[in-house]
Amino acid sequence: MKKRLIYSCILAGSVLMSSCTKKFDDINTDPNKTTAALFNPNFLMSQAEFQFSNTGYDQLLFQSMWVQGLSSTYDYYGNGDKYTLRGSGTGYYSRTWNTSYGALTLIDEMKNLVKGNASYTNLDNCGTILRVLFMQRITDLYGDAPYSQEGQAKAGITSPVFDTQQAIYTSMLSQLATAITALDAAKAVPTADLFYSGNVAQWKKLGYSLMLRVAMRLTKVDPATAQKYAEMAYAGGTMSAVADNAKAQADYSNSNGNANAAALLVPDDFREVRWSQTLISYLKANSDPRVSAIAEISSGTGKAANETQVAGINTASLQIGMPNGYDQAGGTTDISKAPNYPGTSPADPTVSGDAAAPDGKYSRPRFAVYDDRNMNNIMLTYGQTELLLAEASTRGWNTGVAATHFANALAADIQALAQLNTSAAATVSAGDIATYVAAHPLLPATALQQINMEYWVASSTTFDFNETFANWRRSGYPVLTPVTYAGQYITGQVPRRMPYPITLPQTNGANYNAAVAHQGTDNFATRVWWDKQ
Repeated sequence: MKKRLIYSCILAGSVLMSSCTKKFDDINTDPNKTTAALFNPNFLMSQAEFQFSNTGYDQLLFQSMWVQGLSSTYDYYGNGDKYTLRGSGTGYYSRTWNTSYGALTLIDEMKNLVKGNASYTNLDNCGTILRVLFMQRITDLYGDAPYSQEGQAKAGITSPVFDTQQAIYTSMLSQLATAITALDAAKAVPTADLFYSGNVAQWKKLGYSLMLRVAMRLTKVDPATAQKYAEMAYAGGTMSAVADNAKAQADYSNSNGNANAAALLVPDDFREVRWSQTLISYLKANSDPRVSAIAEISSGTGKAANETQVAGINTASLQIGMPNGYDQAGGTTDISKAPNYPGTSPADPTVSGDAAAPDGKYSRPRFAVYDDRNMNNIMLTYGQTELLLAEASTRGWNTGVAATHFANALAADIQALAQLNTSAAATVSAGDIATYVAAHPLLPATALQQINMEYWVASSTTFDFNETFANWRRSGYPVLTPVTYAGQYITGQVPRRMPYPITLPQTNGANYNAAVAHQGTDNFATRVWWDKQ
C-alpha cells in the first residue's frame, strides 16, 4: 500500500498552527522497535528449545505418579498419586498445553522470518523437526489438537480447528521425512542451538530418532505405517551414542520467571516427593546399579532433615520405594498402614519445633542428581531410540538385531544419568554397567516386556515423565495396579489422557466442542486415537 503523509495541522481561525508537521512517521516510530530485517531468527530457536525443555510441574503433579515413578502422601500431590484433584488441580491441565504451544509459536515465528531465504535452510528444517517434537507431546497427552492452523494468528486465525490425532501423526511423519532430507551440512548452520550447537549430522540423527518414536506410537492402530517409517528411520541413521541425546540446560534459578521448571527445588516439594515402590522394587529385584545413583534417604531425622536440601544416604540396600495411594490423615489409607511400613523418622529433639516425618524412611530423588540448579533436561535419548529399534526388530521389521539394540540401550540409559548434571553423583562405573548388561540379555519369549520395562525405567529416572506416560499407554508395560482412594476423578483404572485446558470452551468453543464430539468425553478415561484398544 502507498504510504500517505498525515498532516496533523490544526486551524485556529485563519492561523496555521506551528505544530503542523510532515514528519509524523519519524516522530511516532519507536526507535527501540526491531524488524524482521534486523532480528536474528536463530535466537528464537534457542528460546523455544529452552522453554520446551523446562517441564517442571507440568508433568510432576500428574504424569509422574500416574506411571508410578514417583509417589507422595501429601495432599498437594493427590492429583497424580491418588487421582484426586488438589492444589488447583484443574489449573495444571493446561501446563503441558501452554508450555509446548508457547514454544511452538516461537518456532512458527522463526520459520516465518526465514521463509524463502536460502541462507537459513538448515534453521528452517531444524525448526520443522522441533515443531514435530513439540507437537507430539501435546497430541500424545490430549489427543486431537490444533496443528494445521496453529500459529496463524497474524493471518487472522485466532480460533484454530483441532486436527484429529490421526491427521497430526500423518503430517508429522511426512514433514520429518522432508525436513531431514533437506538438511545440508554444506550450508549455514543454526548459531543459537542449545541441543547440538548447530551440528547438522546430529540434527539428522535427532530427526530420524524422532521419526522412529512417532512411528512406534502407531503400533496399535496402524502397524503398516509404523513399520514403513521405523525402517526408514533406521536406514537413514538414528542416534548412535549418548552424545546424541537431545538435552538443554535448565534455569532453575527463577531469574527468568521460570517457576514452572523449579520442581523439587523448594523445601515442600523436596520433603513431599518420593520414589514409588513400584519403581524401586523393580530396580532392586534386578540388581540395577541405578538404585544408588538415583535414590537416597535422609541423613538426619524428622521433618527438618527431610526438607533440608542436603545430600542423604544412597546405599542401595537401604532404599525403599513408597507405595502410591497413601496419605498422612490417620485413617485406613494412612501411610503407617502400608504393608512393610518402615516406621516414622522421629523428630530431632535438638531442633526447635521439629516433628516426626511419617515417610522419612522412604527413598527420595537424590539431591545431588535431581536438585542441581544447573542440571540438564533430557528430551529424547539414544537409549530410548535403541529400545524402539529393538522392539521394531522383535516385531520382524528390518531395523537390525534386537538383542544388540537392547544391550546398547541398557548401557546408554545408565550412562545418560550422568548427563543430568555436571557432578559425578549419577555416574555408574563402566564395570558395573558391563556386569548389568551381561546379566540381562534380551530373551525372545519376554522381549516386548523387557524392552518396555526398561523404557519405563529409563524415562522415569531421567524425569521424562510425559514420555513415560505415553509409552506405558502404547505398550502396556509395566502392568500397573490402579490406586483406590476416596473422591477420585477416575476409578478402577489408571488415567489415559489429560483433559483439555478448562479455558478452551470459552476461548475456542466451537472447535473444542467438535474435538470432543469426535474424540470422546473430555475426561481422564477417554483414550487418544493411537491408544485405542
